[in-house]
Amino acid sequence: MIRVLLTATSAPASDSDWKGLFIRRMIEALARRDDLQLSAWLPPGPLPPNVIRATTPGDDASLGRLMDAGGVAHLLRRRRMLGLQAAAGLLWRQRRAFAGSPADVFHVNWLQNALVLPRDGRAALVTVLGTDMQLLRLPGMRLALRRAFRGRPVAICPNAEWMLPALEDAFGDLATVRCVPFGIDARWYEVERRIDGGSVPKWLCVSRLTRTKLGSLFEWTAPAFAGGAAELHLFGPMQEQVELPPWVHWHGPASPDDLCRDWFPTAHGLITLSRHAEGRPQVMLESLAAGLPIVASRLSAHDDLLGNGHGGLLCNSATEALAAIHAMSDVDANLALGRRGRAYVRADIGTWDDGAGRYVTLYRHLLERAKA
Repeated sequence: MIRVLLTATSAPASDSDWKGLFIRRMIEALARRDDLQLSAWLPPGPLPPNVIRATTPGDDASLGRLMDAGGVAHLLRRRRMLGLQAAAGLLWRQRRAFAGSPADVFHVNWLQNALVLPRDGRAALVTVLGTDMQLLRLPGMRLALRRAFRGRPVAICPNAEWMLPALEDAFGDLATVRCVPFGIDARWYEVERRIDGGSVPKWLCVSRLTRTKLGSLFEWTAPAFAGGAAELHLFGPMQEQVELPPWVHWHGPASPDDLCRDWFPTAHGLITLSRHAEGRPQVMLESLAAGLPIVASRLSAHDDLLGNGHGGLLCNSATEALAAIHAMSDVDANLALGRRGRAYVRADIGTWDDGAGRYVTLYRHLLERAKA
């Protein structure tokens, strides 16, 4: 039985909350294992009954306020001094949780939270998202993280391969650096798509509404959607004041249940023209698992997922985006591309239980290194 303390600074506050949902799915999959004793330090919210909550009442209150304020990254963008204070308080609380835990392995979500690992030699697995790569550019950050990693077995686990070279360069002499995809809910693989050539094609964009997340979406796709020949349906919370064109059908935040049941089966595709520092967007994985093809901007994260030609098309310009949308108007070609995408992610990524198995393999590897 391996004792694991998993830490994260975002998680769903309720069964209907979509924020940080992948953390909840990760915990649920690890909790289904019979070879782990799992504790979790994360914001207040539902946990499986066999998972021990490692937070104090003070931690819960502080983390709850932080989630209500939009998280540390949001505060740093909007109110920098308040964000820095929140980050310092968050790290102080995590340091105390690490030090008081009986865990054999620390499972730390996101690089910045590894800064306060205790200097006691215990093993650590650190997940990395695309936004973490910006952290490495800050002066002194690599040195601080190397200090935290030194003297212990460490696995650094980005969820996409495009991050591997930079992480190997920064930490390869101290840690095992390995891509570990999170996993996908099994229900997405069960979606049965129903499209035909007689109805108006519906395209979906599922994104937080910020300028970088939306990118060139409206400018590049207006010729395809503004005339009504096809429809763009936008799902997500308005996190910046973004002016939406009148031809966009904005639905606000949508739950995964709604998307899986009501939208993915009859949509022509998912479109994302983000300029954000993406890692491997979960909604893109879910789209591929559902057999829903994707049109995406050419970012490292998108190229990592779609560059093999399975499940989607990449674009660098409005001309290429419009050509991709037009190509997918052919029903047979659309369905064939979707089938290739589903087969690819089923084989390479699988479900959350597959992801949990990959983590446990690394836990055991780290503990063996600790004994050596």
